[in-house]
Amino acid sequence: MRRLFPVTDETAARASGGAAGGDGAGAPGGSPVGEVRRGTGFPGDDLVDREWSLAELAAAYAYPEPGPGGRQPWLRANMVSTLDGAAQHDGRSQPISTATDMRIFGTLRALADVVLVGAETVRQEGYRPARARAEFAQAREAAGQGPAPAIAVVSAGLGLDFSLPLFTSPLVPTLILTGAAAAPDRVAAAEKAGAQVVIAGDGVGVDPVRAVHALAELGHTRLLTEGGPRMLGQLVAAGVLDELCLTISPMLTAGDAQRIAGGPSVPVPKRFELISLLEENGFLFSRYRRT
Repeated sequence: MRRLFPVTDETAARASGGAAGGDGAGAPGGSPVGEVRRGTGFPGDDLVDREWSLAELAAAYAYPEPGPGGRQPWLRANMVSTLDGAAQHDGRSQPISTATDMRIFGTLRALADVVLVGAETVRQEGYRPARARAEFAQAREAAGQGPAPAIAVVSAGLGLDFSLPLFTSPLVPTLILTGAAAAPDRVAAAEKAGAQVVIAGDGVGVDPVRAVHALAELGHTRLLTEGGPRMLGQLVAAGVLDELCLTISPMLTAGDAQRIAGGPSVPVPKRFELISLLEENGFLFSRYRRT
C-alpha cells in the first residue's frame, strides 16, 4: 500500500518547494499517519509499495486525542463503494471489497469502543460478535478499553434472531438501541438472551443524537458505524457523523444497488474535508472529516 499523496499541514509548503519536516499529522488531534514513501509523495517521487503493519494502520486511523474537557464522542463510518456508487452487490459488501479493505475494517474495529450497526445489516451480513485480537490487546488495555468492541444494534421493532452468536456468545454483551415504545415482550426477549437494551428515542425508533449520547454515557466515545445505508443516511441527516472512512472499489456493477447512505436528502449538502488517502491495486482508502 502507498500514500497516493500526503494530506498534512505541510502539504502546501512541500508543493511550493518549501522545506519539509516530519510526516505531519494526517489524523484528527495530530496523530501520525505513517506514510509509506520516499521523497515528498508528489508525482515523480520514488514511492514504496509494501504491506503496512497493523501498528501503522492503527496510527493512520487513530481517533482524536482527548481535549481539555476529556474525551468527547467521535463517530466514524466505514463503508465501501464501487465506481458507479454501489455499496453492495447481491445485497452484500464482500464482493466489492478486498483483503486490504478487510485489514482496515479489522483495524477500525480494534480501535473502537463500540460498533454501531443497523438491524437489517445484521440480518443480511450475518453479523457475529467482535473478537479479541492479540495484536491490539496491549493498545486496547492501555487505552482503557475492553478486549473487543461491543456491537450495538439499532432496531425499532427488535425483529432479531436472539439465538445467533451475536447474542449468545459475545465477548462483551451486545447492545440494542431502540425506542421507548418498543414492544415489551421483544425487549424482555432481548434481555433474556443477554443483550443490554438501551433506550435512545421517545417513540418506536431511535434518535441518532440520543443514541450517541447514550453510548457516551456508557463510556463508549470512540464510535464506529458500518451501516447499513439507511442507518448511515439517518446519522448524516442528524449531523452526528464526524468522519467517513470510504473505500472506493475499482469496480462497476450497474443495477440498482443502494448507495452508502440512503433515506431523504439533507436540505444543504454537508461538507467534509479529505485528511488521508491510501492506494493499493486500484483501491482507494480515503478518510474525510466534517469541516
